Amino acid sequence: MSGDMETKKGRIIIVDDEESILMLLTEFLRDNGYEVDPFLDSREALSALKTGTYQILITDLSMPKIDGLQLISYIQKEYLNLLGIVITGYGTMESAINAMRCGAFDYILKPFKLEDILATVESALYYYNLLKSGNFNKDISKKANLMKRFSQSRLLIENALLKGCLKEKYRFDNIIGISLGMQKVFELIEKVADTNATTLITGESGVGKELVAKAIHYNSSRKDSPIVIVNCGAIPENLLESELFGYEKGAFTGAYNTKHGKFEVADKGTIFLDEIGDMSLALQVKLLRVLQEKTFERIGGSKTIKVDIRFIAATNRDLEKMVKEGAFREDLYYRLNVVPIHIPPLRERKQDIPLLLNYFLQQSNRLNDASVEEFDENAMEVLLAYDYPGNVRELSNIVERVVVLKKRGVITIEDLPEKLWTFKAAEQHIDIQKGYETLVTEFEKAIIMKALKETKGVKSKAASILNMNRTTLIEKMKRFKME
Repeated sequence: MSGDMETKKGRIIIVDDEESILMLLTEFLRDNGYEVDPFLDSREALSALKTGTYQILITDLSMPKIDGLQLISYIQKEYLNLLGIVITGYGTMESAINAMRCGAFDYILKPFKLEDILATVESALYYYNLLKSGNFNKDISKKANLMKRFSQSRLLIENALLKGCLKEKYRFDNIIGISLGMQKVFELIEKVADTNATTLITGESGVGKELVAKAIHYNSSRKDSPIVIVNCGAIPENLLESELFGYEKGAFTGAYNTKHGKFEVADKGTIFLDEIGDMSLALQVKLLRVLQEKTFERIGGSKTIKVDIRFIAATNRDLEKMVKEGAFREDLYYRLNVVPIHIPPLRERKQDIPLLLNYFLQQSNRLNDASVEEFDENAMEVLLAYDYPGNVRELSNIVERVVVLKKRGVITIEDLPEKLWTFKAAEQHIDIQKGYETLVTEFEKAIIMKALKETKGVKSKAASILNMNRTTLIEKMKRFKME
C-alpha cells in the first residue's frame, strides 16, 4: 500500500445510477481525504464489495436490477462492520424506516448539502471505528447482536451498550453523541482535560456546559480534589463577591464569623464559573487578578491567600460582542478563552437525538418505577423533527414527562406534548412560495378558527383564550371575512 493510501481517512464505495451525482460525491469525498470507488451499476458494486475492503457504502435507494435496500440488506448479512448510507429523492418516512430496518446507518434526502454528506460519513466512520475498538471484535456473537439491534432500527440502539463503548473510549459520563459536532467536543475534552489550561465553554442554555466542565475535571489529575460550581447569573451581584472571595469576621454587618470563599474551597481542584457573562465589570477586575496571580484577600482581610485552581468558565452569551460593547473586559475575555469549547445546539446534531431519547427513556423508567418500552415510528418522526429551543435539557424533560404519565407500553404521538406534533404539522404544511404576508394571515385565521371551535363560537371566550380584546378579535374576523 502506498504512503498516500495510508493517509486516507477511510475507504468508501458509492453506488448511484445518476452519473452527475456519482461524480459530485466522488470528487467531494476524495477532496476531503477519503478513498472512493464509484459505481453506476449496482451489480458491479456488489462484485467490488466481495473483493474489496470498505468501511462505508453510500447507495441510491431507487436503482434498476439491485436497489439500495437490497445492497444494505446484503452487507448486513455478509459484512457486519460495513455501514450503509442511503441517499434518495423519493423520500417518505416509510422508506426511511425501511432503510433503517434493513441496516442503513443514516438516510439523506435529495437535494442534499455536501456538508451534510460529509458530517454523516464522518459519523459513520466514527461508529465503525467504535465497533472495532471495543471488545466486540473478540466476540463475534456480541458484535453480531449489536449490529442486529442496529439494523432493526438505528433509532432504537441499545444505549447501555453504546454508552459503555463511549465511556470506555472517552470516559465522559452522561455525555452522549455520535454527531460530528459532539465528536469534536469529545476530542477537545480529551486534549485539554489533564492540563491546567483555562477553558471557556460556550453554547445555548441546556446544551450541557456543566457536564463538559465536570468531564474535564474528572478526567484530570485534579479529580480527587473538588470541582466548585458557581452560577454567576443566579447569585445577586452584592453577594457574589463574598461567595467567591469569602470574608473576615466583622467585615460588614452580619459577618459574625470568618467565611471561606469558593476560591479557597476549590484549592487544588477546579472552579467552574457558569454564566460568566452576567458578572459585573467591577467584579471582573478582581477575578482577573485571581486568574493572573492565583492570589486574593478575603473581604475585610489583609492577608494574601495563594491558591492552586484550574479555571473553567461558561456562557450562553456572545462575549466577543460584549467586549466590543464595553460590557465585558477584553483582558479577562482573552484570559478565559485560552481553550474554547463550543457545544452545538441539539437542532444542529439531530443524529444524537435517538441515542439521547433511549438514554433518557431508560433513566426515567428507573427513576419513576415505569416500564415504557420505546417510541413508535410516528412519535420518533415528530421527536426528530422538533427544534428543541431548550436543547438537551428540554429533551430530557419531555421524556420524563411522557414516562411519568405513560408508565408502560409504547409511546405514541398522542403521548407527546402538543407543541411537538403541532410543530411537525406546521413544518409539513408551510409553503414558503406563498410569501410571508399570506402565511401569517393563514396562520392567524387558523388559530382564530381553533379558538372559536373550542369555545363553540363564543367570541368573548375565544378572545380570552387568545389573550386579546373581543373587539380586536371581531376586527380580525371581519378582515379575514370569517363572519
